[in-house]
Amino acid sequence: MKTEINGTMYEVPQHVAIILDGNGRWAKKRFLPRNMGHLEGAKTVEQICEDAWNLGIKYLTVYAFSTENWKRPEKEVKALMKLLRKYLLDCIERTSKNNMRVRVIGEKSRLDDDIRKSIEELEEISSKNTGLNFTIALNYGSRDEMIRAMRKMCEDYKADAFDAEEINEERFTSYLDTKDLPDPDLMIRTSGEQRLSNWLLWQLAYTEFYFTDVLWPDFNKKELENAIIYFNTRERRFGGV
Repeated sequence: MKTEINGTMYEVPQHVAIILDGNGRWAKKRFLPRNMGHLEGAKTVEQICEDAWNLGIKYLTVYAFSTENWKRPEKEVKALMKLLRKYLLDCIERTSKNNMRVRVIGEKSRLDDDIRKSIEELEEISSKNTGLNFTIALNYGSRDEMIRAMRKMCEDYKADAFDAEEINEERFTSYLDTKDLPDPDLMIRTSGEQRLSNWLLWQLAYTEFYFTDVLWPDFNKKELENAIIYFNTRERRFGGV
């Protein structure tokens, strides 16, 4: 699919993955508590979901809370969980209004019962929606995801579900949290950092990377368009040179 940006037609990536980075620095620059940065970041997520769909993006996946984020100060983690609770409840209402399908990936067992219940309700309510496929990564780490996938695959192998010769990329992918999603075409990281931080390591094998100095709360449609324009400058190759 193509979209018009500044009078020029550009190919739109089907699946965009974003590392939402810079909430804390955004707040610090304004002499605000870090929690305000996370709150503004959540508002940006809402707007970018709408912008992404209007531009023709079909899948949007965001890195909201990593397995490493538990190491942050307890006060900040509690504030993030409080914000997450409100966000999930609000999202239940928005999905029906916006026809958006929502999935949550990551190891959910560490999350509190009420958060897991909200996730289940959100995924169930939105499962038949046909608009943007929005995926939120919570308590997610790519190494953790792959280890969990290997454990499940080993259990099935022991149960004679398949032979060792049948283990291939397609089978391994079917055990990942993202098994129902296409691999991302474009990965965006905000705030100027240029590392993956344990994010979708398997799925990003042939993805184009776009790094921007813009802090996540300041990310907007124009910045998303800039990423799409950059994506169109890349010559996509898979396994070749």
